Amino acid sequence: MSADGISKVHRLAQQLLDEARSLQENILADRRCLHQQPEVGMNIPETASYVEQRLDELEIPWTPCGKVAPELTQVYEALGYPNITTSTGVVGTIGNVGPCILLRADMDALPIVEENDLPFCSDRTCSHMCGHDAHTAMLLAAAKILKQHENELQGTVKLMFQPGEELGAGSRTMIEDGLLENPHVDAAFGLHIMATEPVGQISYAPGVSSTSLDTFTVTIQGHGGHTSAPQQCVDPLMVANQIYQALNLLMTREVDPAAAITLSCGALQAGTVPNILPDTADLKFGIRSLNVAAREHVLKRIPELVDAYAHAWRASAKVAMFNCPSVITDPMLAANVLPALEFVAGPGKVHETAPMAATEDFSYVSKAVPSFFAILGAGGPDWAPHHNPHMKIDESVLWMGAALHAVVAVSWLACHSN
Repeated sequence: MSADGISKVHRLAQQLLDEARSLQENILADRRCLHQQPEVGMNIPETASYVEQRLDELEIPWTPCGKVAPELTQVYEALGYPNITTSTGVVGTIGNVGPCILLRADMDALPIVEENDLPFCSDRTCSHMCGHDAHTAMLLAAAKILKQHENELQGTVKLMFQPGEELGAGSRTMIEDGLLENPHVDAAFGLHIMATEPVGQISYAPGVSSTSLDTFTVTIQGHGGHTSAPQQCVDPLMVANQIYQALNLLMTREVDPAAAITLSCGALQAGTVPNILPDTADLKFGIRSLNVAAREHVLKRIPELVDAYAHAWRASAKVAMFNCPSVITDPMLAANVLPALEFVAGPGKVHETAPMAATEDFSYVSKAVPSFFAILGAGGPDWAPHHNPHMKIDESVLWMGAALHAVVAVSWLACHSN
């Protein structure tokens, strides 16, 4: 880019920054309104309607987006979730012909009763104890700013408002419904507010940025009967015990000890009384990993071991699995994005950090296109963590989130317009 082009982009970025600051009260109002109407899961119609109305006011064209495949519904049901058939994602578009960058905000809440003493607390049995209300409000403000400068954009900005992040598949349902096409998305930026990080500090993990999460149920079909005649039965509990031990041994004998990967069984369901062997048993597992190769090996071996141990004891078994990969922060995109982050946050406010131990379904986007995932601090180490009924954020950083989205988009488009 020429010196004149760089100067022009810098001036526009400064203007976006100033406009984001001026919208702080608007962002605050949106965030608090959304905070009082939390919804859980894929189908969050009130939240989606709020976003759609705001986009209409800004004259930003939008389309509903989210397609729940039957096989995804079946897996969720096997894992014990309610029937999930609808996904209420929203996609807005701003800009002109050229390269396309996607900006993402998740919108869903958690099934947690809020225990804060705030005038805008949720009075529902769910609440925004993960900051998604702030994510949505910040992206709406960025949309307003970018729309005001639409003629100056050197390409297209897609606005992704997604449900179901806490279910680990909201972004997947939107991708399967065409999110990344028409126009084709070339890069993506995701931002997550964090209550336990210092106010205004931005962090990112290069490469693998979060753990993957693979959740699966093993359903064992045996043959029930009286415990006095075990030879007439096929004991699914005994088979469950064998499978449980085998999968734990898999982690210690076929995975490099240096690989960050864990397997846990959170539920075993079978039987009702001591003197009756049941027909079936269900085991529910979760695997988290930061090592892509180790994860792929384990996922290949699990159904092989389950099948072998079930057949060894004359039972049968089925595995129902849901996979959410790791977020990957692309190094080349990082080189483009970091100057924009530092421009907004200021000197010394952007730093590398370790990957998140939690799982984040922005991973589906990062698997498909070069992506960057950033954390914006909104509290401190002594603040209540996310997914806690006392979780709160310092709302003074909301304008920064809007500015980050807008400046990243404008800067990236300017670098890739030709």
